[in-house]
Amino acid sequence: MRVLLDTNILIHREAATVVKEDIGVLFRWLDRLHHVKCAHPVTVQELEKHKDPKVRNVFKIKLANYEVLKTMAPLSEEVHQVCDPLDENENDLNDTRIINELYAGRVDALISEDRNLLTKASRLGVADRVFTIDSFLEKVTAENPELADYKVLAVQKDHFGNLDLSDDFFLSFKDDYPGFELWFNRKADETAYVCRSEGKLIALLYLKTEGRGEDYSDIDPPFSRKKRLKIGTFKVTLNGFRLGERFLKIVFDNALRFDVEEIYVTTFAKRIEQQRLINLLGDYGFLLHGSKKGPGGEEFVYVRSFAREANRQSPKLTYPFFSSAGKIFIVPIYPLYHTELFPDSILRTESPADFVENEPHRNAISKVYISRSIERNLNPGDVIIFYRTGGYYKSVVTTVGIVESVVQNIRTEADFIRLCRKRSVFSDNELARHWNYKKTNRPFIVNFLYACSFPRRINLQRLIEIGIIPSVNDAPRGFTTITKHQLTSIFRECQADERLVVH
Repeated sequence: MRVLLDTNILIHREAATVVKEDIGVLFRWLDRLHHVKCAHPVTVQELEKHKDPKVRNVFKIKLANYEVLKTMAPLSEEVHQVCDPLDENENDLNDTRIINELYAGRVDALISEDRNLLTKASRLGVADRVFTIDSFLEKVTAENPELADYKVLAVQKDHFGNLDLSDDFFLSFKDDYPGFELWFNRKADETAYVCRSEGKLIALLYLKTEGRGEDYSDIDPPFSRKKRLKIGTFKVTLNGFRLGERFLKIVFDNALRFDVEEIYVTTFAKRIEQQRLINLLGDYGFLLHGSKKGPGGEEFVYVRSFAREANRQSPKLTYPFFSSAGKIFIVPIYPLYHTELFPDSILRTESPADFVENEPHRNAISKVYISRSIERNLNPGDVIIFYRTGGYYKSVVTTVGIVESVVQNIRTEADFIRLCRKRSVFSDNELARHWNYKKTNRPFIVNFLYACSFPRRINLQRLIEIGIIPSVNDAPRGFTTITKHQLTSIFRECQADERLVVH
């Protein structure tokens, strides 16, 4: 496969040693799968003009590692019509020239961290062949699990004092923040969320709650007085296992726990890991507020309101809150797949060791449910209560999801597998069997956000007693609607946090 690498990917690959190990994961996968790494002529021109002479010289030396396209495809009328209104400068025009190669079929895929380029791809109908680094790694790890680097991943809390400051993981922090080592040592007795693979640190999240009296004089424009959760340190190395979403879920869980009004983070945007963080946060409603002056230079400040609001059309923007104004469904999920998809909803009878985060779908907030239910009229913002099957005493409601989108009328098996692969519990072979199980009733796909797990589980017997399910014979077999009152009853019986429900 010929993979075109956008300019920003190559710059970060060759720019500085501290990011090479991170982005090196992408390049190892490209080599492992024998994909041809392509560069566009405009990328070569941009790199030749790069302000850092080291980058220019290194790229000249390493140009032989890439297949530079020898010609440029003529700009098609369709690309011109879509992209011309979006192009405001030379960089935008170069992005159009790059996406045009994919549209013309001269390359098979494109990898980029540029959101504007991804927007163009969507409007041109080629978004399924354009990947961010994370989404590409998700794809290849799902397709080639036997080649994945990380076999067992688990998020834990640990004291800073137990972390090895000499680990290469911290090189970028030391480079960006003068005095980082002193700050780190002062945090020795404080805790952070960490993830290790084979003893090596691959992700870290540090959170801090701040009261209304906090000093924000170094932030412009100034913050108003509010109770906030600060994302103090957040880094996830590239791996394709959706750890960024896993850690973001922890951020929102803490924001709810400490009843804050806002969440914020300060970050540079000079490294690819920082740009990936900004893009992830943007997907979940973080907006650019302003800037902060510090010893390492001026950082961007991103803020997310944590007011109890629910955007039904774009539920990520107000996650984890959801509205009860739409439809509410209860839907079955077999025990075989339940904890695989919802590791946080593990039962007491199951072993946590069997469900550590070694699959992308386990970490993701965004997940996939496939169904042949007669009821298919689901809409963004609708609520799903997942019901783990098992009979009169063992069936339990465990988990809440928020519908993000529904995909019906899927044309081919290949399309079905592609749409499910990254966020589903099923392998490609299992997905193929689901697709072909009943040709007169093909499955459809529900993309949803994992909102919360119930602290207490109630079984089918109790669901019948409190009027959620009429009888044993009425146990849900597909998407079954319930009322707002019944949703409230489930939440109270399960001792769930009712602040998540926006009435």
